[in-house]
Amino acid sequence: MGNPKLIPYETIVRATSGAPEAVEEVLRHYSRRIRLAALENGYVNTDTEDSIKQRLITALFQFRFD
Repeated sequence: MGNPKLIPYETIVRATSGAPEAVEEVLRHYSRRIRLAALENGYVNTDTEDSIKQRLITALFQFRFD
């Protein structure tokens, strides 16, 4: 059994190939960190939150297992 704090390898592989449920699982895993990063003056800036999510999705699709 792996570390529960990590995303399973299989999920990452599926997410990089574009499986919507795997991408959603990755976003769900990082949702707290994304919210914290999007805080401005004690409030969540939804534009910043959306931007971070979009950059994460873009990075997933660019990731290669070479």
